Amino acid sequence: MIIIGREKEKEILTKIIKSKDAEFLVVFGRRRVGKTYLIQHCCSDVDYYFECTGMKDGKLSFQLSHFIKQFSSLFYQGINLEKPKNWQDAFELLTKQIKQIPIDKTIVLFFDELPWLASKRSGFLSVLDHYWNTVWKNMTNLKLIVCGSAASWLLNNIINAKGGLHNRITQSMLLEPFTLCETNKFLKNKGFLLSKKQVLDVYMVMGGIPYYLNQLSKTESISQNIDRICFKKDGLLFSEFSRIFKSLFEKYDVYIKIIRCIAEKRYGITFNDLTKIMQKKAGGRLLERLQELEVTGFIQKRPIFGKKREHIYTIVDEYCLFYLKWIDKKMPIIKGQDLFSKIKKSPSFLSWSGYSFEGICYKHVDKIIDKLHIKNVVNSVLNWNIKTDEEGAQIDLIFDRDDDAINICEIKQNEELFVINKDVAKNIIKKVDLFKESTKTKKQIFINIIASNGIKENAWSEELISQTVTLDDLF
Repeated sequence: MIIIGREKEKEILTKIIKSKDAEFLVVFGRRRVGKTYLIQHCCSDVDYYFECTGMKDGKLSFQLSHFIKQFSSLFYQGINLEKPKNWQDAFELLTKQIKQIPIDKTIVLFFDELPWLASKRSGFLSVLDHYWNTVWKNMTNLKLIVCGSAASWLLNNIINAKGGLHNRITQSMLLEPFTLCETNKFLKNKGFLLSKKQVLDVYMVMGGIPYYLNQLSKTESISQNIDRICFKKDGLLFSEFSRIFKSLFEKYDVYIKIIRCIAEKRYGITFNDLTKIMQKKAGGRLLERLQELEVTGFIQKRPIFGKKREHIYTIVDEYCLFYLKWIDKKMPIIKGQDLFSKIKKSPSFLSWSGYSFEGICYKHVDKIIDKLHIKNVVNSVLNWNIKTDEEGAQIDLIFDRDDDAINICEIKQNEELFVINKDVAKNIIKKVDLFKESTKTKKQIFINIIASNGIKENAWSEELISQTVTLDDLF
């Protein structure tokens, strides 16, 4: 098995497997991000590896049938065994078997899609709690790994559980989508020869989701691939949007309404404004649902400079942004080929790509900080906007520093070199003046440009811009 990136995660898993203590690891992350593949890869050389995967909406009898098949495959060469009546019997059977394994042999018990195994009235969680607390935690060669895409469920029921599993886990791991650099490595490994701009084009459509990236064919251009995967009725991403939310949330339609509402706001939306728009559509759980969407990687809550108690919510899942802007609205008029090539030439695509690129910059903020050489002084990463009767202003990204300074960053997704002419310079100066006046800051201001294709050096850039960050720096 070949795996790209994930160096930190592989190190954690290797350390857990080699540990001389019993371990209880929870792995969570967005659907299709590669959690199962990573675990299987790191456990490929384990002495005894038992894997049981839950099925969404699967009846208890089906889940138990799958359990006994996996149990028989590992311990009894696949012969037919009597299905246990409940999870208590299943875990007792498993425990008796693993007690017979020599202490110098490592055992991994991997329960994948745990939220689907531990459905209501299944009894799974209480049985897991009992066997971990009474038997398994004392078996130094046993490593228990549970996993699922419903991150909020895992946080509420395992990681932050208030019942029997409270403080029982020994490690938790959030598996995030690939970065731009990891995406580039993944595509190179598949035989693609792409520029970084072409990798960005892919990333703005699919994000760093390995399963989506694996749909790409090296015999097609990027535009042809996107047409096939996103705009054909049998393409994976043509109808993936609703499947994502159905697999993660009960009352998934409410979460979709929230996502759609946030996506309509180019510069994000505050909780109070979102509450007014949603009204009763999200019930009394709007804040909780926002937290669930945030932990599953669909939205980001960004603090606002000068407003400690106020935040804005914005969509950061690239596929959701692309789907809502282009696939969803184009569904009734799907025609032929080359649709993405036509979309890319439209003025609205340039505006949209700027919005998408902004979210990507936030995900790669560590790379930006490194380029600006401010790693040791950054205190917080913020957003800022102001609306007045006469004018308004928005600053895409702010680094508030401990050394009495602030970096103000303008983000530009440009096909050519970005040119700072007289009008652009005037707008930047005006924006900075509004920022100073509004926030009353006395800190030194540095103005930075994050431009995907760089900037054209001229007198205005020389006077205003302290440093420039390009797409290459994000890799």
